[in-house]
Amino acid sequence: MTQTIDSAEQVIGWKLDPDQRAELLARFPPRYAEAVADHVTLHAHVSVDAPLPETHDGEIVGRADDGEGVEAMVVRIGGTTERPDGSNWHITWSLGAGRRAIESNNVIAEQGWTAIEPPVPVALEPASFP
Repeated sequence: MTQTIDSAEQVIGWKLDPDQRAELLARFPPRYAEAVADHVTLHAHVSVDAPLPETHDGEIVGRADDGEGVEAMVVRIGGTTERPDGSNWHITWSLGAGRRAIESNNVIAEQGWTAIEPPVPVALEPASFP
């Protein structure tokens, strides 16, 4: 089933700084053909007038990869990797053919993640996006 966002809805979270994104992609080359690596989601399907999150710095603390086309980086924000909905903060890093960013949640939940030491600081800019 395809999920769509109503025109009166959006996603809120944080965008990666474009310059830092390029540096991070060089440091952690994407495993799959489609490099995503552009945001961390706070809430999906919120109204267009939903407030943006406060500015936060984050840290990349782990990596998850199902070996079949979904790669994600686990992020710590405000001292925790746990999102308000109980899943993990993450950046979908790369995708293989036919895979979708939303699958990162399941990969992390079902297969866990491997720690990255030391954690890598990441600047996160509050944003809304479709």
